Amino acid sequence: MKIQFLEVGKIVGTHGIAGEMRVQPWCNSPKFLTKFKTLYKDKNGQSSLNVYSARVHKNVVLLKVDGVDSIESAERMRNQVLYISRDDANIPNGEWFVQELINCSVFDADDGSLLGVLSDISQTGANDVWHVEKDGKEYLVPAIKDVVVSVDIDAEKIVIRPIKGIFDEI
Repeated sequence: MKIQFLEVGKIVGTHGIAGEMRVQPWCNSPKFLTKFKTLYKDKNGQSSLNVYSARVHKNVVLLKVDGVDSIESAERMRNQVLYISRDDANIPNGEWFVQELINCSVFDADDGSLLGVLSDISQTGANDVWHVEKDGKEYLVPAIKDVVVSVDIDAEKIVIRPIKGIFDEI
């Protein structure tokens, strides 16, 4: 299901004394988070933050927003989850946000059978690993081009061609 306001990171600390904050990005690349002029503090987009500056520093994003001008005010923002509006994101075809994939039904491309529901995603570095649950069991599926046939977020449907052995007991 497409979600209008998507989680993109969390404020994990401060940087310097002028209100700059360290944000742990929850996206493929910290650079993605630097492209937004407006971030949101809630999943309904009712509380916005105007971004003054955002830059990558090691594995975090250093973020400065209007109204946060001291280390004390930045510290009060610690643990705040940040969101973007889908309308502001230029998401290429074939890419999705993790939270949109969770709870999608997973089907076999060859016989159409239901393999389970996507319950979690692990980022391993080389490729993501999708956790598919069915009848209390968890199956680990590599999210690679040879396996993933199609993803339809609107229909909450994923079609895969599983590697032999993963679902043999179903």
